[in-house]
Amino acid sequence: MKKVVIAIDSFKGCLSSFEAGAAVAAGVRAACPNSEVVVQPVADGGEGMQDVLIAATGGRRIILQAHSPLMEMRDAYYGISGDGRTAFVEMASISGLPLVPEHRRNPMLTTTFGTGELICDALERGCRDFVIGIGGSATNDAGLGMLQALGFRFTDREGRTLGEDTALCGGMLAQVCGIDSSAVHPALSESRFRVACDVRNPFCGPDGAAFVFGPQKGADEAMVAELDAGMQHLAKVIQEHTGRDIVSVAGAGAAGGMGGGLLAFLDAELEPGIALLLDVLHFSDLIADADLVLTGEGKADRQTLMGKVPSGILAAAAARQIPVVLLAGSVEDAEMLTAAGFLGVFPITLAPVSLQEAMEPTYAQNNLRRTAMQVCRLLDYNRVGR
Repeated sequence: MKKVVIAIDSFKGCLSSFEAGAAVAAGVRAACPNSEVVVQPVADGGEGMQDVLIAATGGRRIILQAHSPLMEMRDAYYGISGDGRTAFVEMASISGLPLVPEHRRNPMLTTTFGTGELICDALERGCRDFVIGIGGSATNDAGLGMLQALGFRFTDREGRTLGEDTALCGGMLAQVCGIDSSAVHPALSESRFRVACDVRNPFCGPDGAAFVFGPQKGADEAMVAELDAGMQHLAKVIQEHTGRDIVSVAGAGAAGGMGGGLLAFLDAELEPGIALLLDVLHFSDLIADADLVLTGEGKADRQTLMGKVPSGILAAAAARQIPVVLLAGSVEDAEMLTAAGFLGVFPITLAPVSLQEAMEPTYAQNNLRRTAMQVCRLLDYNRVGR
């Protein structure tokens, strides 16, 4: 084989995409020392996306302080591409659920204000293109806190500005009756927002943000009902003021309605995470002359085909008729995965072991290296013969 491209997702809690890719590359080089081996770290739009994009574009981290979901100052960072034009933001890094202690989780009180602060800082630095990952939020404020940080003002029935002394949060949704965009950051009008959004839920209703995701963020039944009523109300206000009906838009309910807020006020494009990432990475060009693509993730099963990294890699490679082999810590639904188009699907663990042992980084790296080596030895043998 002349060229092998490795694009493997992180093994959550075990190896980063960078580490997993390096282990696979070692196996490929051991089997095919004369092959060109290209490692492209990848992510599905959630955790790790911005680091992948920073590395791929020769960019840098911007470290700053911003407000957490409970409006506590903390260190955060986002990325800027090497040309200084594009900002990479993971909302979970400043508005994520892990930042809120379990006993304090309450989506009536949490806010996306900090995410708006990151965006505002990037605007001030000259960024006009944004790639935003919106998974893992602690919020259900429809992005109002974020918009507030960007200069949007929301008023109540009497015309009074909401959140003058605090950030807007989920508990204020039903109070919004007016929208004032006269003081928004001027650079927003010339900026483009692409949003990595794998959630297809609508803005509100039984399958919407509050009912589906509210409980995992700390909402009880009464809170869920109140949040959804607030989302229903806000959607009507948004339609009255912007002309956009976001109620049933797929993905508008992502991140507690952040998808809908971005769509309605910043004209954002909601895209599947892996598809967006591969487009930004120009992945199709990268694999144009490849003989084989190796991809993988911690656990491969039927959900792999529902927008996860390997499915995106498979689609990109299939368009160029390049075979793809899937490596995983564990494998279920192997026949379904093979039928989807993978040349082969291989679990990397040799024998039954505990989950703790399987997720030990050195153990996983050795298994990835060994499995990649065996796969490439076999494929290279079949290609050139004896």
